[in-house]
Amino acid sequence: MKKEEKSKKVSGEKKSIFNAGGVIPSLCLKAELGPPRSECGVGALMAWADRLWAISYVSSSGKSGRGTGLYEIDEELNMTKRMEGRTGTYTNRMVHYPSNQLIIGPHIIDEKRKIRTIEELVDVRICATMKHLSDEANKVYILGMEGEFYELNVYTGKTKFISDIKSELKLPFVHFKAGYTNFGKVIVADNSYDALEFQGKRDAGCLAEWDGRKWTKLENSPFVEVTGRGNFGNTIFASGWDRASAILKVYTDENKKWTAYRLPKASHTFDHMWQTEWPRIRETEHERFLMDCHGMFYELSPWAYSGHVWGIRPISTHLWVLGDFCTFRGMLVMGADNASPAGDKNLFCGEPQSGLWFGKTDDLWSFGKPSGWGGPWWKSDVISGEPSDPYLMTGFDKKCLHLTHDASAAVNFTVEVDFLGNGSWRVYDKIPVAKNGYVHHEFNNGFSAHWIRFTADRDCQATAYLTYS
Repeated sequence: MKKEEKSKKVSGEKKSIFNAGGVIPSLCLKAELGPPRSECGVGALMAWADRLWAISYVSSSGKSGRGTGLYEIDEELNMTKRMEGRTGTYTNRMVHYPSNQLIIGPHIIDEKRKIRTIEELVDVRICATMKHLSDEANKVYILGMEGEFYELNVYTGKTKFISDIKSELKLPFVHFKAGYTNFGKVIVADNSYDALEFQGKRDAGCLAEWDGRKWTKLENSPFVEVTGRGNFGNTIFASGWDRASAILKVYTDENKKWTAYRLPKASHTFDHMWQTEWPRIRETEHERFLMDCHGMFYELSPWAYSGHVWGIRPISTHLWVLGDFCTFRGMLVMGADNASPAGDKNLFCGEPQSGLWFGKTDDLWSFGKPSGWGGPWWKSDVISGEPSDPYLMTGFDKKCLHLTHDASAAVNFTVEVDFLGNGSWRVYDKIPVAKNGYVHHEFNNGFSAHWIRFTADRDCQATAYLTYS
């Protein structure tokens, strides 16, 4: 591990900062030992009013765990804890530009770094702050992890409870993660997923929208992020997964509909609602998104041409639980969730603590090589002639395809590729698979395309799965 020391001036003296490969131990966020014991993840990071702001979180409510809080860090990396006694699960951050205020956790911070705390929201596990549909100049929406949906006046601090999304959508379990407003809709993401979802016995996770009057469920799979860049690009991105693969749903204003894309899973250690906290899509370079999705970083453009997204490129794999990341003073800053006693369950973890990583975006290419597995079908009910969702193919070295089905007669699979990335599908091959059979296919070294998809010539239960290494 690379180790180096930097110096800075503090009160006329030089102070040495220990930097271990981008991690600065003196900037670690810590919680108390309890009781109760909890975790201390970095829920949100934001550059605002000449400071880097960080807020940490515990695992459940404000009464579970002690010692987390709101911190500000200056450009010389001096850290000050600004809020005591406001322990909670907060992972929201948004600048309300009409009032020139940052909303992070239950706190509102103005341009002079004056902080107001909204007491009615302290015990809400706030996971998202969103633009208001009809009064953007004065109000925002607040989403809680349990499905509480509020309206907040950013001037008066007055809150109004709007709805209980769990009840309105009749969801069996909720674990909301993100929310976003655009094109006259509020979109929310819930990542509920455990063995019941894997076995197909429950559909708790969802992507849902609100038009100001009613809530509508869009997807039954777990989703962890939903965001965009306003009308710049005219798109909304939502990331999630199911047992077959990671998922990227894209709404384009041109098409007026959602399109599903499939991405590899870099690790199965993200296949649970508690293990997917909190993969984000953030603009860390001007007009460019960095996407953290199921253990892999990607480049992502906010633009969609002819209703298609194609500029998705894998960067690297990782094992981090990243609550947030942002740009500060030309650096890429990432906040993790490193060590948690998990109540008293983890006997090999003592102090709840999480660090910040400082580097630059290009450093990510030196991390783990892009690799993964997944596909559009996992023992899926397939309709004859109906193509699968597009599955990402670009940016990986070696590629192997696995095909199988349960039909009592042979099935011919048509394999198509989109090498332009704009929906121009071309037949790559037709692969016959005997009844109840299995075939694997290895692509030649160097062969690639943006997307790949599959079609079967008869109804069956089929699997199309790819391993990239």
